[in-house]
Amino acid sequence: MPESLPWNSYSSYLEEKYGYRIWRVGVDAGFSCPNRNAQRHGGCVFCDALGAAAAYQRSFDGSSVRFQSIKDQIERGRTFMKRRYGAEHFALYFQAFSNTFAPVDNLREIYDAGLEGNVWDALIVSTRPDCIDENKVALLSSYRDRGLEVCVELGLQSGSDEILKAMNRGHDVSCFLRSAQLVRNAGLELSVHTILGFPGEGEEELALTADVVNRSGAQFIKLHNLNIVEGTALHAQYLKGEAQAPDLQEYVAKACFLLRRIRADIVVERLICETPDGKLVAPRDFPDKNTFVKVLSGYMMSKGFHQGDLCI
Repeated sequence: MPESLPWNSYSSYLEEKYGYRIWRVGVDAGFSCPNRNAQRHGGCVFCDALGAAAAYQRSFDGSSVRFQSIKDQIERGRTFMKRRYGAEHFALYFQAFSNTFAPVDNLREIYDAGLEGNVWDALIVSTRPDCIDENKVALLSSYRDRGLEVCVELGLQSGSDEILKAMNRGHDVSCFLRSAQLVRNAGLELSVHTILGFPGEGEEELALTADVVNRSGAQFIKLHNLNIVEGTALHAQYLKGEAQAPDLQEYVAKACFLLRRIRADIVVERLICETPDGKLVAPRDFPDKNTFVKVLSGYMMSKGFHQGDLCI
């Protein structure tokens, strides 16, 4: 773990493993998820109709931009990354919605279309634990034969079945752990998504989340502060006074609590959620990610805390 941060940062991991930064090119391949209908309505209470589409896949007003093909999206994404960051190395990131929610033959066609051209260092597929089975894991594993790193991002969100039910996730912790084992047994990398600050979440629920992450064998984790997004079921609860998003001080405490209880070897890929301003209802005064990193690291270092120091 680098001395500059009290957690195992993703940028340090990439530098140590590759010697350079790898940039993710997010793709919306037209998937939905088991929690939604054919028009992508319904789903988890926090999820809007865009399903985590990347910033360059949105129009100026925050709505989703649909391109004619995966190739068009990749070209736009790579151009965006090169222009904005000077990027040279890329991972193909199937990002929006549940990217294993289709028959295996369809998935192979979609993945192959995206990987055409051999310009990738890695393949990253984000999905739900109830959309993974042995055949899909075997397909993903086959891409390692091309010399690609292959990572599966599984949405856990919470280690509490009660919180998952309130989120309308449609799966439980046991489902997540079974899917995580399938992924790890195949030798694929595993990243876990969590959301901190959902109504009803206290230290007991956070401790459960840390325990499930540790038991999953995850190599990576993404922490997201709860964002209330316009047009979601959670937004309706917010308008009724039934839901709030954690402010900076509350989220620092929650993130610190979780980080101290997860294994020290888990790489932290993200620390906050970034919703476009035009869609974000709350929290409106939350700092950007660079400022948040400074606040959280300053707090943890002032207390002598570091990732995994309370991991049992």
